[in-house]
Amino acid sequence: MSAFIHLQTIADMLKLFDLGGTILHPLIAVVDFSKMDESVHDGAKVSGDFYSIMFKNYRRNNIKYGRKTIDFQDGSLICMAPNQVIEMDTDVEKSENMMGWGVFFHPDLIRATSLGGKMKQYNFFSYETSEALHLSEKEKQILYDCVVKIQAELQENIDVYSQNIIVSTLELLLNYCSRFYGRQFITRKSSNNIVVVEIERILNSYFKEVDGGLPTVKYLAEQVHLSPSYLSDLLKKETGKNAQDHIHYYLIEEAKNMLLSTDKSVGEIAYALGFEYPQYFNKLFKQKTGKTPIEFRSKN
Repeated sequence: MSAFIHLQTIADMLKLFDLGGTILHPLIAVVDFSKMDESVHDGAKVSGDFYSIMFKNYRRNNIKYGRKTIDFQDGSLICMAPNQVIEMDTDVEKSENMMGWGVFFHPDLIRATSLGGKMKQYNFFSYETSEALHLSEKEKQILYDCVVKIQAELQENIDVYSQNIIVSTLELLLNYCSRFYGRQFITRKSSNNIVVVEIERILNSYFKEVDGGLPTVKYLAEQVHLSPSYLSDLLKKETGKNAQDHIHYYLIEEAKNMLLSTDKSVGEIAYALGFEYPQYFNKLFKQKTGKTPIEFRSKN
């Protein structure tokens, strides 16, 4: 049975991979993967109480997440939130091929800062790692420059400016990640369009054959083999509406059809569409159309 290792601190992570040396800061570390010994933990499942931003450029895969092997072949970036689990599956000899870097930081580092309040905006921390960010050479250099600045600041004598400089540079790094993910959504437009069409087909069929319960973003994501956050961001980029907006659109369209083509009461329609309470249906319908279901029926 594979070992499960949970890391509570940055120091625990450095010790696990035998990086040694002096801990420059208790809440953040920059790691050179060429110096990391992963092979001693082959097969282990690892999670931590901190955020992880990792860029690797291996010739072969060596990490699994959710039973999926992460593809670092082209040089890609993955971002993980606290408590996500990865499985070490080393299949590469320690050599010059093991290149890359990692930035690991504890939530306490950014607590009570402007970045702490913005972390939920960085949806890529909840993407599946199979939805990694594939970087161009220019993008790799831009992110690496940010990492070098963080490392340089960690090596300076701590003063009243240290925390602000480290956190602001970290925020710059994350903002560049957001920009580059936006670019990736654009360059993958063709494959993204296929996802949009499939989501529309799924929702259209779902509301034609409702058999209890409203569809969720998680349900849609599972149907197209994406994470909920990635799907919502993809749809937002392609259509201007996120996944929940798409669900509401098809829901309201089907509700309009039922209001005008049947004699069912509003309550019966609400239950038929999967609402547990008719008042929730009334509220959503009014919010999306500007009219109550009864007003819509009487004026059409």
